[in-house]
Formats: sequence, structure tokens, C-alpha cells
Amino acid sequence: MRRPICAAALTVLAFAEGAIASDAILGVATLFQSPNGVEERWVRIAPMPGAVYSGADRAAEDAFCGIDLYAADVALCPKVWSTSPGMIVYDISSGPYAGNRAGFERSACPEGKDAEDLSAGDLAKFKPTMNARGTSGTFSPSPLLYYHFSRYFEAEIGVPTAVWRSMDREVHLGEVARQGLAISGHAHSSEMNHNGWRVLVEADQNPETYTPTSDLFTRDRAAIYGVLLKSPGSRYNSEVNGTRASGWGRGQNKDFQETAPFLALRSDRPLAEAVAAGVAEALKDPQIRHDMGADVDPRQIVFWMTDLANIVLLDFIFSQQDRVGNIEYVPYWMWVEGGAIQARKAVTHGDDPAPAPDAVRIKRTHLNDNDAGGRAEYANFAKSTQMLEKLRHFPPATYRKLMALQADFEAQGPLFAYVRDSFGLDARQLDQVIRNTALAAGILSETCARGDLVFDLDPEAFLVSGAVTPEPIDCRG
Repeated sequence: MRRPICAAALTVLAFAEGAIASDAILGVATLFQSPNGVEERWVRIAPMPGAVYSGADRAAEDAFCGIDLYAADVALCPKVWSTSPGMIVYDISSGPYAGNRAGFERSACPEGKDAEDLSAGDLAKFKPTMNARGTSGTFSPSPLLYYHFSRYFEAEIGVPTAVWRSMDREVHLGEVARQGLAISGHAHSSEMNHNGWRVLVEADQNPETYTPTSDLFTRDRAAIYGVLLKSPGSRYNSEVNGTRASGWGRGQNKDFQETAPFLALRSDRPLAEAVAAGVAEALKDPQIRHDMGADVDPRQIVFWMTDLANIVLLDFIFSQQDRVGNIEYVPYWMWVEGGAIQARKAVTHGDDPAPAPDAVRIKRTHLNDNDAGGRAEYANFAKSTQMLEKLRHFPPATYRKLMALQADFEAQGPLFAYVRDSFGLDARQLDQVIRNTALAAGILSETCARGDLVFDLDPEAFLVSGAVTPEPIDCRG
């Protein structure tokens, strides 16, 4: 099968029809056909009104559309590491298994993450929903929500571009799920990952065994669906993810609030003083001192503060239950030249000389693991540990966008219609997004009205001058 051309002539609109079901999404679709004759869809979710998308976003969406899952130079492997099952799509156009799809899947896939070293690289990760007993909670609309809402808020955090994709469930069963069950539960996998593969094998064989079936399969039950994305980055240690010493759940989410950037966010002092106080307090913990270092640059802390303010807001809105421990970064060199900020991606490990005398190495935050939000059943730890209530510094642009979003939701305007129609959310899931947005807007506007919220998070301005003039904001938006 030739690789598709993602052009208007080859697209159709995928509108929700009738009762809301999880595959009833709104966007522009490209149709595929599996070797069994099953229709598959790739869908670029419609752009969110008021959101800003980059050329890189569009290019990534097009690249996902261009993947032919059945080409001889493409191989499919089960993801048997971490806690949730998924599928890695590898490029095998070169390397020891060039053009040998069956050989790669038979011999390289059991190597787990090391399979990538035997390929020309990974093209994408396919993540379906999985919320059965004994498995890790994942919900495929969640990465789509994070992608589009992060662009709406213009949050400078690396939320991966994500598209919707369905796949013939019989092929998924034969090439991926059965192998995932066979090779998981050993060195590369957790018990939850193994349980996820067991459930997927049973569901691929008989979709009605998974409840609700519409969370995992298209309405005709012929295809499993999920999201395609790529998520580069390295995992932060305790300097941002917290020590996690108090265990999963509320405990580690409270530990998360004892990091230097979060402590600074909680301080009512002016920005530079808040940074210094947050660092000093966090360094009292031996693990954070080891991971962050005592000489952390204040400019790095201000970038982190801005990142965390946006993360907490998104996680609050979507009831994210699995954020702490899953925050990553990509390093950059940043410096000022001719009055303008310059940036270049840095080498993660090894020698990497500074490109300019005043260049500072900044870890830019990436949210690569966003699949445990969106469901009403998930535990909202940002809410239950009162993260928003504790904030004393906030990005002014994010605040304005939040207030505009809340006003639109209340009036059931175009943003409300967009969220209702675009992601396949059911009534409870949609209501949760609407209610959490109203709660977030209420919490922050009340903090603002008391005079306790300062709009001084502008990391680029701080990079240039080491200071930020707080921006006056109408608390009502």
C-alpha cells in the first residue's frame, strides 16, 4: 500500500452523529484500508478557536498521516515497558532488518526499548484507552485535550502533537497484542502493563468484553482506536517531580509542592526574592540538593515556575491523576544577542560548549505523559491538594485566556461547542471539563481580588534583565 498524501482531496469530515460515542470526533480525516479490508481513519482534530499552532505542529500531524502501518519498511512492536500498553511504530527502511517486517517483529520487538537501536528510529507511539481492573489508567482523548488546550493557553511547555487513529483490531491482535501479552510481565514490564495486554487480547478477540466498549473500539467494532504521538525528552528527578517519598497519590502530590519552583510559586514575596526563598527551602532536602544542585540559576527557576503554573491549571481542568514523576525536559542553550533571545537545543549528555559567553543552559519542560486525564472517575490531585489555591505568582496571558474560556463556556459559545464536539467526550466528561474550568477561574480570580496573585511570570523578560515588572490585571478578566 502506498503512503497516503494528506491533502484536501483525500479527506472527509468526521462529525459526531447521534448519541455521543468516543469515536465521534470532529476533524479532517484521511481514510485507509487494512489488508483485511477494514476502513481505518487518521483524524486531525479541528483547531481550537483562539489557539496558536506552530508549523512544527502541522508538520507532525502530516507525518503521522503519512505512516502506512502495513508498509514493508514499517514494523509494529508492543510497548512492554512502563505501566500502560501501547504500540511503537518503527521505521525499518535501514538497519539490520531493513524491509524485513516479520523478522523485526519476531526478533527485535522482544528487546523492548532496545528495539529502537535495531531500526532507523521510531515514527510514532499508538496509545489506546485502558482502564480495566489491575491496569494503569489511560484515556486516549486525554493527550488530544492536552495538545489543543496547551495551544489555546499558549503554554510554553512541550505538549506533544497528537492525532486520532483507528486500526483494524484483527491486525492489532495478531501482530501486536498477542506478542505484547507473551513478552510482557518479565524484565521490561510491570504487572499493570502485562494485565493491560491480557485485557487487550481478550477485547480484540471480543470487543464486548471491554466496558465501555466505545472507549476502545469504533462503533462497528471493526477497529481499535487511540492516539498517535511522539514524545522526546528526559525525565526530571526530584528537582521538579518532587521526592515522591510519601508514596503514590496525595502524598507525592504534596511532595511535588516542596520543590524549589513550587515553593517559589507559593511565596508572597517579589519574584526574585520568591525564587531565592524557594531554592533555599528546597535545598534542605538532601535528594533535591543532589538532583538540582545548590547553584541552580534563578532564570531556570522562573522558567520552571511558569511551566508548573500552566501544568497545574491543565491538570486541574482535566482531572489528571498521574502527573507527578512524569514530567520531562529537553535542554536548550539560551542567550541574548542584539536585544533578542536566541535558543539552541543542547546536548543532553557529553560535551556541549556554550554558544555564547552569556548563554545559560535551561531545561524546557515537556509533558509527554498526558493519558490519565479526562475521565470523571480519575482522581484530581491538583484539586484535592489545593494546588491552585496556593499560587501567588501567575502568567498574565494564561490568566486572561482562562477567563475568556470560562466566559465562553458559561455562554455556551464557540469554545464550548468545540470541546463538546471534537474529542468524543460523553456528557459526564464534558461536564467535568466545564465545571473544573469554572472552579479554576473562580479560585484564581478570588486570589487576584484579594491582592494575593501577582502577574509577574515572564521567564524571557527575566532572562534578559533579571527582573519582571508585574502586569496589572482586571481580576474579572
